[in-house]
Amino acid sequence: MTMSDSTPTGALELPPAQRWRAFAVCVTVAALTILDLTKVNVALPAIEHSLDASSTSLQLIVSGYILTFGLALVPAGRLGDFRSRKVFFIIGLTLFTVMSVACALAPTSDVLLVARLLQGVAAGIQMPQVIGLIQQMFHGRERGKAFGLFGAMIGVSTAFGPTIGGLLIALGGEQSGWRWIFWMNLPLGILALVLAAKFLPTTRGLAGKLSLDPLGTILFAVTVISLMWPFLFTTGTPADVPARWWLLVVFVLAAAAFIAWERRYAASGKHPLVPLDLFRVASFRNGTLLSTLYFSAIPGMFLLTTLYLQEGLGILPVYAGMVSIGFALVSAYTSWRSGTMVDTYGRPLVVVGLVVVLAGIAALIMSALFATPAATPWLMAGALVIAGAGGGVVVSPNQTLTLHEIRVSQGGLAGSVGQLGQRIGTAVGTAIGLALYYATIFAAGGRDTGIATYHQAYLRGMLAVTLLLALSLAVGVADMGRRRRTP
Repeated sequence: MTMSDSTPTGALELPPAQRWRAFAVCVTVAALTILDLTKVNVALPAIEHSLDASSTSLQLIVSGYILTFGLALVPAGRLGDFRSRKVFFIIGLTLFTVMSVACALAPTSDVLLVARLLQGVAAGIQMPQVIGLIQQMFHGRERGKAFGLFGAMIGVSTAFGPTIGGLLIALGGEQSGWRWIFWMNLPLGILALVLAAKFLPTTRGLAGKLSLDPLGTILFAVTVISLMWPFLFTTGTPADVPARWWLLVVFVLAAAAFIAWERRYAASGKHPLVPLDLFRVASFRNGTLLSTLYFSAIPGMFLLTTLYLQEGLGILPVYAGMVSIGFALVSAYTSWRSGTMVDTYGRPLVVVGLVVVLAGIAALIMSALFATPAATPWLMAGALVIAGAGGGVVVSPNQTLTLHEIRVSQGGLAGSVGQLGQRIGTAVGTAIGLALYYATIFAAGGRDTGIATYHQAYLRGMLAVTLLLALSLAVGVADMGRRRRTP
């Protein structure tokens, strides 16, 4: 079989060299989309100065990407399962590259915002195809290894994003540096498109006619938007609009209507947007919940630590970003190693990883509260090394365990549901941490207060991070017990 052969959406039997070449393309593009979640954050002050952007526009440039990313995931995963994953991978990558150029050339903040929203859609189209193809190309212990490397690359791109963004702004200045952040996607995107066309396998979709489930799609969009919107627009500052929380009432109603409609749609013999039977699989349900809670905690940990270093200690953004490099490197190694061990140790491996991450978070809090300002960045870097050692043992093994009992033909959809949980978790967890952090600062009189206020703000935000991670650990322990009781 050659890479151009059309094969059914089932297990792909490809020679090892072809599998790993395709995997390299997939994981590189996934890292590129995740990188844009973090590297743009440090560019917001430069964008504000260059384009005279309002605070609302700046917030949407970041949160809008997350929102449209999450919205596109499930429909794109379903389309990839029913049609060609390679085709939708290339469509998403092409749109992502074009919108990156539009962001780089944006003459106004409004143009930048529109391009950024479409860039998020493109990322949401790509990611389910990546996970579906990994699920399809690899089996047994080799799948664990592949997801281990996937987790390593995602961890590196997440942690290195702020450093790359800060470095480009330092090199290009406020007027041009933020544009370089988007320009860097152009050569990488073009190269990835060429390699994707050459190395990705062509797949046929599931048998039967594709039904787009338009009402289900609309209800799904309303559900996701009404859940994420109030959290994405939570900053903890006095400018927050309390009325946004009423959207959670819309979320409850829309979610109930979506579940009822999907059940009715499936009972009629058609293919619903989200097969609710997926959540009857305990390993998938528990793994998705664990991942959602974990990603509620970790992005908030990074953001709060960076804010404390910059606002509390006055460290430049590029240096504050460098504190997380140890996390990236160590988590990359432990992701790779744990991917090869997950078949042997299973869920206990993830539980141990969560305990180690909690130890790293405790060390972060102690560093902020009790170390001198000069020593704090170094001690925090060491604490993040500890957290990274555990984080790598959580993400990739959990991905393997979550999809272990899911049919390969549903790999894209199941993976996209998991990714959606991660995006929602990021929005919710970051909002909670930010709200506690800034509410503490403004209650004490604003940003010009002393270091003791920043100590208190960081402590409160990190306690929320700790609680979310403890809930993730509780889910892991419960699933570990279930697996021991059920052969």
